[in-house]
Amino acid sequence: MTTRHARPLGAALVAILATVLTVTGTAGPASAAVPSAAQNWASLMYHSLTPSPAYVKLRKTLADQRATMAMRATRVTTGRAAHATAQTDVTAAVTADAAARTRYALAREDLASARNRLTVATQQRPRNAAAVLRAKNAVTAVATTTAARRGEAATAATALKAAQAAALETTTDLDSAITALATATETVRTSQLKLVALDNSAELARQAATTSRSVVTQVRPVFTTADTTAVYGITVHKSVAFAFRRMIDDARADGISLSGGGFRTRQRQIELRKINGCPDVWTAPASSCRVPTAIPGKSLHEIGLAVDITSGGKSLTRSSAGFKWLAANAADYGYVNLPSEAWHWSITGG
Repeated sequence: MTTRHARPLGAALVAILATVLTVTGTAGPASAAVPSAAQNWASLMYHSLTPSPAYVKLRKTLADQRATMAMRATRVTTGRAAHATAQTDVTAAVTADAAARTRYALAREDLASARNRLTVATQQRPRNAAAVLRAKNAVTAVATTTAARRGEAATAATALKAAQAAALETTTDLDSAITALATATETVRTSQLKLVALDNSAELARQAATTSRSVVTQVRPVFTTADTTAVYGITVHKSVAFAFRRMIDDARADGISLSGGGFRTRQRQIELRKINGCPDVWTAPASSCRVPTAIPGKSLHEIGLAVDITSGGKSLTRSSAGFKWLAANAADYGYVNLPSEAWHWSITGG
């Protein structure tokens, strides 16, 4: 659902109320001065649903900070993988170095033994030239092997030093990445707390709710049809138009299509009482009708402060997606459900 936040009262309100509360549409009876309670309700809901410049700026900053945090988290993941690989390489290099040193040590022992045998062959009397030649050839062969083993040991030692240096570098890089991620995480946390502090939308909506009955009380005696306007073909009182439009828009953004019927005249209310079989048009309680229908003069439809909401051309039921969305979100826009009618929503719940 679209997130809504408050903004400070100020000049912007003058412009929005001028738009929302000005007479529009076809000519009709002159609109009376907008009651103060309705102006206050409209103001509170406008600021509840409109982010302040400071909030918008911080939300953008937070988005950038979260991107940085994600990038640094990726760096940590990459660093851990590189560090693990480097440690594996060091382990392999240590093993290879130890094996090369062992082979070199064994080759030197073999060379010493070959030289001893040559000495013995040389000192034998009578001198055995063939034996001396074989001993000399053996020394040469073993010396060649020893030289090769010495080179292998040197290469293994160099590889081990390189692996250890690489491992140290990956350790340093990983430590740096972890520190950077911790810093980015703390920055995001701090900004989130600041964002929460800037968001007083719930409190403003709550204040609006406390004034809703005063809105009804003040609007009813001065209401004229010129005080209404159409929102997506639904006629509502101008003081609630902004919040109602936002509710329809945000529901649509969440995949919920809402429509319905808002304002209706006193005469239409009388007709509905008759159609719905109310025992008496003027006195029978709404619950006595086949379809609950308020007594003429008491319906919030007659002053544009209630809407019978439909979705997909059908009245809402408590199991419908539209009702579930409204049950979760409508209070954010100042709308409350009448418990006996899943489709009926108004600023007081009546």
